[in-house]
Amino acid sequence: MGETKNTSLDPVVTGFVLLGLPHPPSLRTLLFLVFFIIYILTQLGNLLILLTVWADPKLHARPMYILLGVLSFLDMWLSSVIVPRLLLDFTPASKAMPFGGCVAQLYFFHFLGSTQCFLYTLMAYDRYLAICQPLRYPVLMNGRLCTILVAGAWVAGSIHGSVQATLTFRLPYCGPNQVDYFFCDIPAVLRLACADTTVNELVTFVDIGVVAASCFMLILLSYACIVRAILKIRTADGRRRAFSTCGSHLTVVTVYYVPCIFTYLRAGSKSPLDGAVAGFYTVVTPLLNPLIYTLRNQEVKSALKRITAGGKATRENK
Repeated sequence: MGETKNTSLDPVVTGFVLLGLPHPPSLRTLLFLVFFIIYILTQLGNLLILLTVWADPKLHARPMYILLGVLSFLDMWLSSVIVPRLLLDFTPASKAMPFGGCVAQLYFFHFLGSTQCFLYTLMAYDRYLAICQPLRYPVLMNGRLCTILVAGAWVAGSIHGSVQATLTFRLPYCGPNQVDYFFCDIPAVLRLACADTTVNELVTFVDIGVVAASCFMLILLSYACIVRAILKIRTADGRRRAFSTCGSHLTVVTVYYVPCIFTYLRAGSKSPLDGAVAGFYTVVTPLLNPLIYTLRNQEVKSALKRITAGGKATRENK
């Protein structure tokens, strides 16, 4: 990739063809149904979390659950950026995507993904304050500060997505237009560039690596302090509740970061595993988040029961 193939800055390619996930033709209908069901369940599960946080006064007044609601909103949009286009791979429809559509998909994927990365860090910071600074928590993490931090995460994510999309599509694309992937992402698109991509690969490695590594290190540091504080709790029930609250967040952080690190810190890789790993964190992880938080979080389950019981009581009164 070190030698420049074309010096024109104007893209000759006017669109891309997404080759999608490799699959036997005989499984096309089954795979369409599987991904369609996953998408519907993802939207419904995250919508349920959003409505629960919004409807229950005990939840939407607490920063932890405001952040959880924002995470569900991000998961719904992230899934919508990837999965509907992926479903076309299992139909006779054209696999072509306009040049502008590819730019938009890459931008929104990195915008939403990096915002989610920052949000996980904020959730860890919130848990750190709640467990390590319980008396000062209402002052240190109030609704106004939570709103400012979430807005900052959105702005930082937008800047990150803009930088990545601009750097990727400032290059000339004048040859093959077949993207060997199921969505427009940096490593797959850069392989088609008619110019030296060394700078792009370096920026991608440093930018995404620094963002992900910094957030991950801050999360680990927060949880090192959290674990030390939890171990000082005298009652077994208190320790169990604290670990349960943190366990949900640690689980979703793990299923998010591990695949991302595998993909973006190996930008030049052409491993057949790349598509499967990308499919996990773009398709499966948004589905797992509401399941993890509803199954492991007692307060969310209690809120769901209260809302359900309230709905039944309303119907009976009518």
